[in-house]
Amino acid sequence: MAELRKIIIDDQEIEVEGAMTLIQACEEAGVEIPRFCYHERLSIAGNCRMCLVEVVGGPPKPAASCAMQVKDLRPGPEGQPPVVKTNSPMVKKAREGVMEFLLINHPLDCPICDQGGECDLQDQAMAYGVDFSRYREPKRATEDLDLGPLVETHMTRCISCTRCVRFTTEVAGVHVMGQTGRGEDAEITTYLGEIIDSNLQGNIIDLCPVGALVSKPYAFTARPWELTKTETIDVMDALGSSIRVDCKGREVMRILPRNHDGTNEEWISDKTRFVWDGLRRQRLDRPYIRENGKLRAATWPEALGKAAEAIKGAKKLSGLVGDLAPVEAAYALKGLIEGQGGSVECRTDKARLPADNRSAYVGNVAVEELDTAKNFILIGTDPSVEAPVLNARIRKAWINGADVTVVGPKVDLTYDYTHAGTDRAALDGLKVPEDAIVIVGQGALQEADGEAVLATAQALTGRMLVLHSAAARVGALDVGAVTEGGLDAAIDGADVIYNLGADEVEIADGPFVIYQGSHGDRGAHRADVILPGAAYTEEQGLFVNTEGRPQLALRAGFAPGEAKENWAILRALSGEIGATLPYDSIVQLRQALVKDVQHLKKIDQVPENDWQPLPEAKLGKAEFRLAVKDFHLTNPIARSSELMAELSANAKARANQPMAAE
Repeated sequence: MAELRKIIIDDQEIEVEGAMTLIQACEEAGVEIPRFCYHERLSIAGNCRMCLVEVVGGPPKPAASCAMQVKDLRPGPEGQPPVVKTNSPMVKKAREGVMEFLLINHPLDCPICDQGGECDLQDQAMAYGVDFSRYREPKRATEDLDLGPLVETHMTRCISCTRCVRFTTEVAGVHVMGQTGRGEDAEITTYLGEIIDSNLQGNIIDLCPVGALVSKPYAFTARPWELTKTETIDVMDALGSSIRVDCKGREVMRILPRNHDGTNEEWISDKTRFVWDGLRRQRLDRPYIRENGKLRAATWPEALGKAAEAIKGAKKLSGLVGDLAPVEAAYALKGLIEGQGGSVECRTDKARLPADNRSAYVGNVAVEELDTAKNFILIGTDPSVEAPVLNARIRKAWINGADVTVVGPKVDLTYDYTHAGTDRAALDGLKVPEDAIVIVGQGALQEADGEAVLATAQALTGRMLVLHSAAARVGALDVGAVTEGGLDAAIDGADVIYNLGADEVEIADGPFVIYQGSHGDRGAHRADVILPGAAYTEEQGLFVNTEGRPQLALRAGFAPGEAKENWAILRALSGEIGATLPYDSIVQLRQALVKDVQHLKKIDQVPENDWQPLPEAKLGKAEFRLAVKDFHLTNPIARSSELMAELSANAKARANQPMAAE
């Protein structure tokens, strides 16, 4: 237990840990301190001086509260607790002086700045600024940087808080930003004009307290007060980051992170943040039926009738659950298909995940535990691509002294690791510390001996996290949307396949395919009947993330055209077949779901899984491969996004650049 110290802040006595900084102690006391450079998840810079406070009995000048610890304060003459004032005349004068200096070179172009309305500098200038400037010299101007297609720069507005430099170096793990020059020549820039090669770079937009770094795709499209804000969950990877979706009318204008210490802290990946333009393109907004080899638009009754006719006449009926389907839709599909004697499969990437053992398909480690772990074993996974925010948490542990061992292909993880080998033999001969956390990727489980790999991983330490690559996978496994023998057993010999947004699966010619999804991707091209569904921002839905935490996604807008919510389509179709599902609303569906799968009612809690080791099995000889080939194009929404296509092309071009001889 850390040592507690008494301190008096604005006549209020509180007890805090001695290692706390004064700015943190003031927050504990409920006193807000203005700041530009300080951020609780980054190292302390102490260079904006906005957080000045008065330490009574200390030096006759204000102190930077972000850089001074409580234990450094001297007690009073008779041992009284040290006294800190945050609103004395000295403090007010000091902060007004700092604000005046900050605004000397700031262009004051708020009306055309994208940060207008949510800008820290605006807010604090209201409190500490004056209505005129005593400075008569011309303002300094600097050239803007080219950071690529995501972040737009206006470096004349920069106040050199260095948050972007500290984030890219410490959290993202790319060392390309820094400050050059001195005095009025000082400027933030990138090394040799490079662009930032990181899947987390969009976070510097949120960190920038002024309008120096803004979102390029969102620029000049909306003002914050025009937007409807919805707090929801991300489905671009299986981490389940907490996000806020901002809509203007029916259009999603931007996606921002929300703070959640258990999953994403306050970061999100670039795919999560910028995929919203894919929600507008390639959308399925009306039902279609294939006639004479061509799709034609149809009415709902017509399309449902055709689908019901095919299902009723099926000899072998199969359902596939895609990577973005909410738990309710998977549960409704299972009820519909199994009611007709068919089977449903959600492991569309052929991962050998045992459906009846939650400790084997989820593990028993919470994402939050990664921060303090001392050893990691990564098997057949590249977390910097499969879940960049989770990778940042492993990097945080590595900075604090953790060791990382990788079994699988060599990749750039933004931190150092020991490479044990690329094949099954390397895993077999691995010596592992007892406290190590084993992280198993989906790439390790897709070969025929996937279950043997999983059994070996479980036996290493008894602490394991399965890193999924699909947001819908754990929830679909929880409701039992699986077929004995996996994907091949489900598809082989099926004459009717109900495809619920599974766009990563190649379905050969022959079966009659009913496709239900939001985008005109691979699944829709192969379909005989298309039923347009809602995307993840357009319906309420449960998702279970990679650590097994049930999360609730809320609706931010409405689906385009005649597209409907996914569970409602399945409910309507069940009526057409004459085997009506026993619920008429999402509330009734959830009640039935929770009755079947108890832990799904524990929203935002990580249920404990009973540890059930799999029986040992013989490993094969294959090399480990990775589940995600292209970070930017992993699902139909991302593949419909122009921006993701551009980022993917840029990443390929960078990877193929000729290297100069050393």
